[in-house]
Amino acid sequence: MNTLSGSTHAGIPHQRWLRIIPPILIACIISYMDRVNIAFAMPGGMDEELGISATMAGLAGGIFFIGYLFLQVPGGKIAVHGSGKKFIGWSLVAWAVISVLTGLITNQYQLLVLRFLLGVAEGGMLPVVLTMISNWFPDAERGRANAIVIMFVPIAGIITAPLSGWIITVLDWRWLFIIEGLLSVVVLVLWAYTVYDRPQEARWISEAEKNYLVETLAAEQQAIVGKEVKNASLSAVLSDKTMWQLIALNFFYQTGIYGYTLWLPTILKELTHTSIGQVGMLAVLPYVGAIAGMFLFSSLSDRTGKRKLFVSLPLIGFALCMFLSVTLKAHIWLSYAALVGCGFFLQSAAGVFWTIPARLFSAEMAGGARGVINALGNLGGFCGPYAVGVLITLYSKDAGVYCLAISLALAALMALLLPAKCDARAENPRPINPRKREA
Repeated sequence: MNTLSGSTHAGIPHQRWLRIIPPILIACIISYMDRVNIAFAMPGGMDEELGISATMAGLAGGIFFIGYLFLQVPGGKIAVHGSGKKFIGWSLVAWAVISVLTGLITNQYQLLVLRFLLGVAEGGMLPVVLTMISNWFPDAERGRANAIVIMFVPIAGIITAPLSGWIITVLDWRWLFIIEGLLSVVVLVLWAYTVYDRPQEARWISEAEKNYLVETLAAEQQAIVGKEVKNASLSAVLSDKTMWQLIALNFFYQTGIYGYTLWLPTILKELTHTSIGQVGMLAVLPYVGAIAGMFLFSSLSDRTGKRKLFVSLPLIGFALCMFLSVTLKAHIWLSYAALVGCGFFLQSAAGVFWTIPARLFSAEMAGGARGVINALGNLGGFCGPYAVGVLITLYSKDAGVYCLAISLALAALMALLLPAKCDARAENPRPINPRKREA
């Protein structure tokens, strides 16, 4: 057991941070760009050329999440028992084809079909990449590794807005889909030559790093008590009480995330009474804050081993800032500061949250668990924006924002009610500081 002591970590190489994280992050960024580019294409001429109404535009956006359900659990299982690398490789091919075809459509019904198929093609991505991260990073590093990968959301948000606006301005909305589809092909080449599913398969890894990972990850699996899972079927996953706590937590969290993301430009425009171009610039700062928040909370969680606390604290902060953005609306810049605060907390809980399944379930069960949690939780991405829209129609924008704050507060409460074994135990290795390895 001395191999797991902190004193032996100083000489362990850390090539995994440079070889595994960047290509996974880039693939995730491409997937998110393909997901949200329709939001720029619609006002960029697609709606007018194809005669798409507001109702049809909403359906085209929402039908993605219906298709998104299909490959969540199968994707997680394939990553555990087969090859996540091949799964994402074929997914990149599908994203490229679907995106290019979207640039060639002639009617709104073709758009609906392709958006549904894009949801199916992207559905397995997150559980697959999170399982791959679990294969490469021990628990003491996993929060930071997950946070860097999940950072694809704010990074893609920062990249997509100016890039999409530039392509549509110089060319048109059709070239937006075609060019971003071709980007998937470029990423596919990078993916094929850099990523490996497990340390045992990589040719570039040193024996010291490989042995450290294999031994540490095996010891963590042996330390999981009370979870002797022989058949990680869907029924086995859904029969676990804690699983439903995680699903509910993620649902209310995603309700807040997607409600905020979709309505942020509208809220900013109404708050500041500026042009849409200026609104776009104001909307960048919350995503920059999101990157800082993810680094901060994932690092604190890895350092202390406290997972529940550093899931609940960002959710409480997110809910409070959401509430303040309404109550302070008479003071424009204070309200904007609260909206930036929402951005800071936007994804801060996500990296820590996704370390929890690996602590609660065996490796076999964790892959399917991630798929179920992500699939059912992302229904919040459909419900959040819709609920806000209904409340705005019936009452006011303020009522819609308060609804999101309540949803996030419920998610924080559920995080605090998770079992104590979600937190790292004292005997687990302390996080490794790469700068001290060479000391």
